[in-house]
Amino acid sequence: MLLLIPGPVTTRPEVRAAMAQDFAPWDNDFRILYADLRGRVRAISGGARETHSAIALQGCGHFATEASLRSFVPPGGRILVPATGQYAERMMRLAREAGRVPVPLAVPGNGTVQPEAVAAALAADPGIGHVGLVYSETSSGVVHDPAPVGKVVREAGRRMILDAVSAFGALPLDVAAMPELDAVAFTSNKCLEGMPGLSFSVVRLDRLEACAGQAGSWSFNLADVQAQYRRSGDGSFRFTPPAQVLASLRVALDLYDAEGGQAARLARYRENARVLYDGMVSLGLQPCLAWEVQGPIVVNVRAPADPAWSLQGFVDALKSRGFLISNFYNTAEPSFRVGCIGAVTPEDMQRFVAAADAALHALGIRNRAPVASAA
Repeated sequence: MLLLIPGPVTTRPEVRAAMAQDFAPWDNDFRILYADLRGRVRAISGGARETHSAIALQGCGHFATEASLRSFVPPGGRILVPATGQYAERMMRLAREAGRVPVPLAVPGNGTVQPEAVAAALAADPGIGHVGLVYSETSSGVVHDPAPVGKVVREAGRRMILDAVSAFGALPLDVAAMPELDAVAFTSNKCLEGMPGLSFSVVRLDRLEACAGQAGSWSFNLADVQAQYRRSGDGSFRFTPPAQVLASLRVALDLYDAEGGQAARLARYRENARVLYDGMVSLGLQPCLAWEVQGPIVVNVRAPADPAWSLQGFVDALKSRGFLISNFYNTAEPSFRVGCIGAVTPEDMQRFVAAADAALHALGIRNRAPVASAA
């Protein structure tokens, strides 16, 4: 069964096999493994040991996002969040429930975040201290380039937190070139193709030290985790870690390096997305986005207007043919979404297109035009 969802993703057999061994997280051999992993993911981000730290937490990417917000935005602090979709909404909720003040910035339709709009919003509200940006918004499929946004944030003398949960490891990132970035949040799964259950924040050390003591949480306090490293070493994990997930991540990173790193992974995902997108069009279906703004992580496709259409029925028909997609959608109009990331290839996407065609036939769907444009 191939998981064609934007997470958890399909993983390689070698990655899953690494979960079979039990580990003692306080054992010296395991400490070496963990310290090495921290260094490797920091290097993928472009950070240096002297300036940045990769901090791991138990849990999904939202854990790292919340910890980043709590650790760097002071209580009552205002954070501008471009309203890119469901994951921007979640960032705003995390901020709000942590006692911070999210300030939404409207993003038209399925467009990208415009640096000029961010600059104008910051100029209009001097009380905003941070900008929170979602790099890859999986609810829409749009990628929002953090570099030009970061430039205006830097020029305005503000700080930035980046949700790179479905971007890290595939989409370009260089934290050394973006000194305005306090933290980048991501996960062991998604584009790194490890197992789920582990999240990371790559943080600026000078900023973390300056913000110590304001998290208001023991579990989501990145400064406290960094203090643990200083006391007990780079390989120490505060609280009980998902040890097997860490071991599998080591194998996933070996495979990542063997493939050619970030550039090669992005190239494969882009080709996955292209084959999928063109295949959906060839079946008479309509993707939600124009190709010019379609990101390589997830493709949303508008639901057919045919009365026989059922998203769950389509999901079940695909599952019986060896593919699993999400049984929900986050777009304004009815749709289905297909992930392009994980240990899948363009050939897998070709097989998926054929399976989707067969599933539509099996459901008796004759009209494949989208709901909104149906006669």
